[in-house]
Amino acid sequence: HQISEAVARCHVACAGAHVRPPFHCFSYARPMKHLIALFVLSLTLVGLARAEQAGGLTWTAPAEWKSQGERPMRAATYSIPAAKGDAEPAELAVFFFGASSGGGVDANVKRWIEQFQKADGTSAAKDANVKKDKIAGLPATTLDVKGTYMGGSMMGPSTPKPGYRLLGAIVEGPGGNVFFKLTGPEKTVTAAEKPFRKLLEGLKK
Repeated sequence: HQISEAVARCHVACAGAHVRPPFHCFSYARPMKHLIALFVLSLTLVGLARAEQAGGLTWTAPAEWKSQGERPMRAATYSIPAAKGDAEPAELAVFFFGASSGGGVDANVKRWIEQFQKADGTSAAKDANVKKDKIAGLPATTLDVKGTYMGGSMMGPSTPKPGYRLLGAIVEGPGGNVFFKLTGPEKTVTAAEKPFRKLLEGLKK
């Protein structure tokens, strides 16, 4: 209200005069849209996605995927919010072991598949979907497997988790293979599948 009165006084003072209104007239009359634009920009910057890199590749994770900081043998780890109906979040782990370390592609795919079993306790290998593909123009192998997740930790016994799914991609980067392993409750992983594919397709050298 005070600003409106000040602007009105400026117009009255300057009306009929062939002079430029004083500076304070302009400062009071500055459009609010400029301030709003700055506010919106600040909110956008806060929510920017994060760029990470390993093996000569750079990727950008969705802003809502929470980075878990540094972990042994991992280039990055993200916690993905649980979908409605799931009790736990999913996790995307990105591994890079160097140009000639980490084992072969097929051996790692086999190891990931062996971490899953069907409901009857048999191997999920026959139901696993493995493809040789191109991702962002780079040679890659992708994996989609689901069932009871037996865990992959090297420390202590694993806790079987039924109703889990794994989406994996091993991408041959300029500096060596980069391993992307998305694991979690099936609904949550399914909800994260599209942004995961977008992350992969956005890989840059």
